[in-house]
Amino acid sequence: MDVSKMTVSINKAINTQEVAVKEKHARTCILGTHHEKGAQTFWSVVNRLPLSSNAVLCWKFCHVFHKLLRDGHPNVLKDSLRYKNELSDMSRMWGHLSEGYGQLCSIYLKLLRTKMEYHTKNPRFPGNLQMSDRQLDEAGESDVNNFFQLTVEMFDYLECELNLFQTVFNSLDMSRSVSVTTAGQCRLAPLIQVILDCSHLYDYTVKLLFKLHSCLPADTLQGHRDRFMEQFTKLKDLFYRSSNLQYFKRLIQIPQLPENPPNFLRASALSEHISPVVVIPAEASSPDSEPVLEKDDLMDMDASQQNSYDSKFDDIFGSSSSSDPFNFNSQNGVNKDEKDHLIDQLYREISGLKAQLENMKTESHRAMLQLKGRISELEAELAEQQHLRQQAADDSEFQRAELDELKKKREDTEKAQRSLTEIERKAQANEQRYSKLKEKYSELVQNHADLLRKNAEVTKQVSVARQAQVDLEREKKELEDSFQRVSDQAQRKTQEQTEVLESLKQELATSKQELQIVQGSLESSAQSEAKWTAQIAELEKERGGLVEAMACREEELSALRQQLEYTQIKLSSTEESVGRLAKDQRKMLLAESRRAAEQVVQEALRRFEEPALFSCAGSADHLLSKVRSVSSCIEQLEKCWSQYLACPEAISGLLHSVTLLAHLTSDTIVHGSTTCLRAPPEPADSLTEACKQYGRETLTYLSFLEEEGIVESADSTAMRSCLTRITAIGEELLPRGLDIKQEELGDLVDKEMAATSAAIETATARIEEMLSKSRAGDTGVKLEVNERILGSCTSLMQAIKVLIVASKELQREIVESGRGTASPKEFYAKNSRWTEGLISASKAVGWGATVMVDAADLVVQGRGKFEELMVCSHEIAASTAQLVAASKVKADKDSPNLAQLQQASRGVNQATAAVVASTISGKSQIEDTDSMDFSSMTLTQIKRQEMDSQVRVLELENELQKERQKLGELRKKHYELAGVAEGWEEGTEASPPTLQEAITEKE
Repeated sequence: MDVSKMTVSINKAINTQEVAVKEKHARTCILGTHHEKGAQTFWSVVNRLPLSSNAVLCWKFCHVFHKLLRDGHPNVLKDSLRYKNELSDMSRMWGHLSEGYGQLCSIYLKLLRTKMEYHTKNPRFPGNLQMSDRQLDEAGESDVNNFFQLTVEMFDYLECELNLFQTVFNSLDMSRSVSVTTAGQCRLAPLIQVILDCSHLYDYTVKLLFKLHSCLPADTLQGHRDRFMEQFTKLKDLFYRSSNLQYFKRLIQIPQLPENPPNFLRASALSEHISPVVVIPAEASSPDSEPVLEKDDLMDMDASQQNSYDSKFDDIFGSSSSSDPFNFNSQNGVNKDEKDHLIDQLYREISGLKAQLENMKTESHRAMLQLKGRISELEAELAEQQHLRQQAADDSEFQRAELDELKKKREDTEKAQRSLTEIERKAQANEQRYSKLKEKYSELVQNHADLLRKNAEVTKQVSVARQAQVDLEREKKELEDSFQRVSDQAQRKTQEQTEVLESLKQELATSKQELQIVQGSLESSAQSEAKWTAQIAELEKERGGLVEAMACREEELSALRQQLEYTQIKLSSTEESVGRLAKDQRKMLLAESRRAAEQVVQEALRRFEEPALFSCAGSADHLLSKVRSVSSCIEQLEKCWSQYLACPEAISGLLHSVTLLAHLTSDTIVHGSTTCLRAPPEPADSLTEACKQYGRETLTYLSFLEEEGIVESADSTAMRSCLTRITAIGEELLPRGLDIKQEELGDLVDKEMAATSAAIETATARIEEMLSKSRAGDTGVKLEVNERILGSCTSLMQAIKVLIVASKELQREIVESGRGTASPKEFYAKNSRWTEGLISASKAVGWGATVMVDAADLVVQGRGKFEELMVCSHEIAASTAQLVAASKVKADKDSPNLAQLQQASRGVNQATAAVVASTISGKSQIEDTDSMDFSSMTLTQIKRQEMDSQVRVLELENELQKERQKLGELRKKHYELAGVAEGWEEGTEASPPTLQEAITEKE
């Protein structure tokens, strides 16, 4: 069928005239969907119609679209799902009109949306709802839960049909013959489709309710029975009222529902149920074929009939122009009185005949009008039948061609039918495998979290051991100092005692000399003998005391030496045990991290073997960014490994590098698989093999980390070779760049950087202003919290200023070193993707600063949330990381400006951490001041508040789940919009950094 012919039929069927849609135009639209196997042409024409501004146009569109959903090609539903939200918006818009076609269009659009959703959820049901009992059982898959849910959905579907039915009847003046007017027929025509839908839905709900009552208790289905009774009453009344309308009598035979509804509590009542059948007579013509007689035709008909009756009267009674037929004066034998009497009698007879003649004229006129109308109707029907015959001939040819094609495809269809069960089985197996993989992934995530907690615990234990070692060293030093002091003191006392002993010896020698002198003089001085004897005794006594004191000092010195030796032995054993514990813990952490990393890589390789798990295709530039991140991670891992060999205590960096390598490797393998979905076959096969080889080499490299004896043999050359191969294939898959305007892009970079600097300056000024206001109006804890938060925000703004200056210097260096003889604008135009990355990053930094200042203002005023401020800080950190990544794409790795930019980026990260820390601390202080007082509360009050808290916790958990889903959708939509705005899909040299790249840049 010609597309232009279908377009003309659609425009003729959907117009602004308040008449019913012509059947031939609607039939042409239906045949067109079967010809093109979809509704692309229909929607391309409808999208150009002003459906939102003309209610009659929208009403006729709903009628035609309803016919296409029922009798059109099955792909009409698939092609129309994308416009479901537009139909909902249009329904809400027309719902604001309470008169005319506004409410009718709103309800009809809602019905069409419900029909689309029902057939999407239940694809076994065709658009015209015609199914056998066996197909109905298969739709429920022999599961009572599916039958229960299917019944509820049918109730909702039938409710929308009845709502439109009732609304159309309420909009008509039933006291008049509205069904014979064009306006009434325009409103009643869509109800034919509604009657067809309602008859099938009623039949299916009855059969499903009997099936449910055979499986479930009657009390469980009380709600179903109540809802069925309500819909049964409405449908019975509407069917009865419709069957009495003249418009429907000629077009459709409406069934009548039984007087009483089925008794579902009696299973045998199912045999008494008769399915309502709607019959459309084959000779039924379109409402638009009604004969319409014009006024001039009626006048001509009346004049011709009048002349005919006059001629008949003259033939019977004679012409009026001849002599008077009633002049009996010349008749013989009749006098004047008899003549008058006879004349009067004849006049009366003439009057009666004239009255009869007028009646005959009226009846003849009416009969002629009816005959002419019937003739016109028959002529219209004849033309319609001729058109239908020609169209049927065309359809027959078309169906014959399709039949031949179907015969050719029948064998393929049978093969596909045979393989359908196998495909479903495989799909079910894939679902089970996906569930197992999901459980395994959750288990790996849990194991990873446990390892992180163990790492924290071990780190804490190592810290405690180190603190104990420090304490032991301090005690050792104190003991050594004490021993030194005691030794010095003992040495001094020994020296003093030695000196005293020497002096005593000297005194003894002197005393001996004196004794000799005394003995010599004893003989001469007998009187002084007693005196010298007493002095000698005293000296001997003092000498004994000094000897005892020296012995006590020697014993104390020996005890101190023994205590020092015991302390040294204890310190040595403690150091050995701490060393062994730390070494074992480091080995355990390294082994656990290696095993977790191997599991992550193995999981990625298993997912690589199952492409059905991936729902979207990736881009080559994203894969290259992942490869660059992996290369940097390998260099960092080798560096951390060298540090670990030199100093085993430096294990934290090695553990982080192993974990990061595993996740980056997993991301690279996954993105390699998604990139293969978009790549040509040959590069896709090469990329697939390269990714698998890289995963195997990574597992081999990780296995070398198990034992210390073979660690030095770990070599990353094979891994780097695989990454080089992946990079080469990815660069071949990169698409070409786009032409852009040099003047706009070159100037836009400078404008955006200047705008970002201005935004940072404005934010800094606002923070200073807020700090001044807080110092003037706040006191106590609130002032302390505000000063700490605003101070950290000011430091963050200063760090961003330094980052922007460093970024400008690096960009200037890149432009000067790479443009050659070209101008800077030409360089920006040539490297458009890189330039767009800079612009996007600059916008993000400026916007993040503005939002953070607004959040800080609300927090200081007491009307904001601390969490908003922390989120804004993280957003700024991510934006600055994106700016750094975009700036250093084309920079020389040995450039001093690049080093300065990285240093500035670390400063921003530290300032961001300070903002988060100050915010958390301030939040804790504020919450501590608002602690609850339980002293005056009773047990009942506490229990009541506990229940309220539990309810609030459940509400918050529900809100958290919804907000997480909303956040995921927002991030997905943001990525899509950002990709369209920045041209990421074209794949160029300046793709935006991923979250993992931002984390790597921050570290």
